[in-house]
Amino acid sequence: MIDRRGLFAAAGALCAAPGLSMAAPAGLGADNPVVDAFVAEQKFQGVVMIGRKGRASYVRAFGMADIEAGKPATRDTVYCVASISKWLTTIAVLRLVEQGKLSLDAPIAAWLPDQRPDTGKTVTLTHLLSNTSGIPNGFMPALKADPDLLKKNLSAAESVKAFAQGDPLFPPGTKFDYHPVNWFVVSAIVEAVTGKPFLAVVRELTTDPLKMSHTRAGLGVDAEPGVAVSYYAGPPLARRANPRMEVMAASGGYFSTVDDLLVAAHVVFDTPFLSEASRKALTTILVPEQDYALGGRVRSLTIDGQVKPAAWETGRTAGYRSVLGHRLDTGDTVVILNNTDLSQKALDLFADKLFGAAPRP
Repeated sequence: MIDRRGLFAAAGALCAAPGLSMAAPAGLGADNPVVDAFVAEQKFQGVVMIGRKGRASYVRAFGMADIEAGKPATRDTVYCVASISKWLTTIAVLRLVEQGKLSLDAPIAAWLPDQRPDTGKTVTLTHLLSNTSGIPNGFMPALKADPDLLKKNLSAAESVKAFAQGDPLFPPGTKFDYHPVNWFVVSAIVEAVTGKPFLAVVRELTTDPLKMSHTRAGLGVDAEPGVAVSYYAGPPLARRANPRMEVMAASGGYFSTVDDLLVAAHVVFDTPFLSEASRKALTTILVPEQDYALGGRVRSLTIDGQVKPAAWETGRTAGYRSVLGHRLDTGDTVVILNNTDLSQKALDLFADKLFGAAPRP
């Protein structure tokens, strides 16, 4: 397996942050005017990495991971990657499919016999992983009614029983409804079929074999060592809480680094780590109006007048923002991690420019 740290020279340093003196960022690769312009315009804090087939050609860290503690962002700073967690979860599910333990097309009642019949007999893993199940989001109303709900840390099975039993909103596969309850159900299925905790399965099937040594699920604890603090957009920047239950890991609870994500994208999309059928499932768009496949998006980039496909994983929660873009034809990758509540659209457009893509219509 790939030795990540052998691929790169050490990098990462302090640049400009609101209220701090300017310092030139140390890193790998020549200066990049696209990055420099974006950092100046957006007062960007975080890390930017560009690479090909798992090897970085450019990496810079800007600003602070923890302003109050005076800790600069570095190449190794860990950020919450939010919905990129769905991609990590989907990889584990596809590996279970390859092992014959799951089927993307079987009704979920095969593993969750207590699920109400109308959804249990019609909803499949494909529907859950593409956010098209029709199962309503019972979690958000419950959270509004009980702000202490996050402290209860319900199990996956308990969460499915509590939040996934409402009347279906639409026939499975007919509409897109992006919410965490789909992923609560996925977690419960994974635990039911393996007899292991969901986090242990993702570690065994996804993060450990991909050598993602800095990637883990977290509960959003403020000032956790090595983790960038979440901030509301300023000025001035203000610390922003990011509490979560363990069951939220599948949809948005993982934390990672640029190096972990760069190498994982290469191994997953460019090598036989997954079977050909699994890679096809991971990159086949099922919801065209959302560019959504299983656990993430596949976008079309216009580069030098030609349309090129790119896996496009993004994350947004509290003040964290992330982009993992990977060209499926060349293995080029862009990773952007941020902790200051920047516009997700602005980060997507920034990634487009780093790929040399034409502006979106």
